[in-house]
Amino acid sequence: MKEKVLKTIEQFNLIESGDRIVIGVSGGPDSMCLLNILKDIMEDKNINLSFSICVAHINHKIRREADEETRYVKEYCEKNNIPIYIKEAEVIKIAEEKKIGLEEAGRDVRYNFFEEVLKKTNSNKIAIAHNLNDRAETVLMNLIRGSGPLGLKGIEAKRNKYIRPLIQINRKQIEEYCEKEKLDPKFDKSNKDNTYTRNKIRNQLIPYLQREFNPNIIEAITKLSEIIEDEQNYLEKIVNNIYTNLLVEECEKEIILNLKEFNKQDVVIKRKLILYTINKLLKTTKNIEKIHIEDIIKLCNNNIGNKYLTPNKNIKVFIKKGKLSFISKI
Repeated sequence: MKEKVLKTIEQFNLIESGDRIVIGVSGGPDSMCLLNILKDIMEDKNINLSFSICVAHINHKIRREADEETRYVKEYCEKNNIPIYIKEAEVIKIAEEKKIGLEEAGRDVRYNFFEEVLKKTNSNKIAIAHNLNDRAETVLMNLIRGSGPLGLKGIEAKRNKYIRPLIQINRKQIEEYCEKEKLDPKFDKSNKDNTYTRNKIRNQLIPYLQREFNPNIIEAITKLSEIIEDEQNYLEKIVNNIYTNLLVEECEKEIILNLKEFNKQDVVIKRKLILYTINKLLKTTKNIEKIHIEDIIKLCNNNIGNKYLTPNKNIKVFIKKGKLSFISKI
């Protein structure tokens, strides 16, 4: 297992000497496997890789077992002299106050805390325990929701400061490793609750596809997502070059593109340019849907007078005097 993870680290350049890594650890099999393997790699004098680790653990205060999981992770870290940072969060209350789903609230709390620990410890990377099964589940979930090619990339091994050393390891291998290493991880009973879309895909759809169509469906979906990832990365390079040529002005709150040159592009490039520009401005394209992108393209095609769109509360898009402007409202 350690060799497989090292191969992934090398293939995607996930860890370099001098890195300070925050590991998100829940206490479940995936995160405990990740923590134990990275600890072993860090301590192995035969591996020419010098880095440090610390742990960020969230107690969501949702299940009765949560306190037991916190104690378990804390005891492991104390035993192995690993710095640990713990946060308790009333996720149900947060979800109600923000009027969002429990899954989304939990994710926001986790990632905000990871960023907080990153800054506090002067770290530069955050390791997440997503695995091969998670990637396949994400592809299927995005497919069901009608996602475009970006959604079919699934979960990447590396995205900015986030790294996923277990992304080429399947769940069965992880559970076997935990048993072999006597880690005794804590299993989240909510993973059996098929109220959630991901759980339904994990517990019902994938077993059905394995049984009725292809026993190696996880690997097949992974091959598809890898091909799409390669093609999307190549397309992003092209879009980056075109963006540079179209750029009129770029500052913290506004990006202006040459409207005439934008309108000359193929519709596929136009869509990519819009997403690329919004992401550059807001650092996210969350809540920017296909209908918003198509509306912006129509706005640009009907270049008559001063017109604008507000795809969501965070951004305004308008055209004026041959220029296409994206303005941040955050």
